[in-house]
Amino acid sequence: MPYVKRDEQGRIITINLEPGEGLEELPSSSPELLDFMHRMGLEQSTLQQSDLRLVRVLEDLIDLLIDRDVIRFTDLPLPAQEKLMERRSMRQSLGALDLLGGANETI
Repeated sequence: MPYVKRDEQGRIITINLEPGEGLEELPSSSPELLDFMHRMGLEQSTLQQSDLRLVRVLEDLIDLLIDRDVIRFTDLPLPAQEKLMERRSMRQSLGALDLLGGANETI
């Protein structure tokens, strides 16, 4: 749970992950907290970042199940097939670009 500090008007001015003096605990789903995070450019929370990483895991899991003949690609609903094909195409394009010299390389 995040902990917040408020100003004299009761508005959130600080977010902390640890409890402390003068901090109030708020649920992560609090609209007031989410609004503050959005205004501060913090809207991509840890949970959202985790969700994005999990998408990659799920894509790889689906590919593994297909490779091992546990499921067939055509068993998936058409919208799921289209999304997976789109993601595969994007990942392949990014992989090909990375072969030409990724941003993580040092000179």
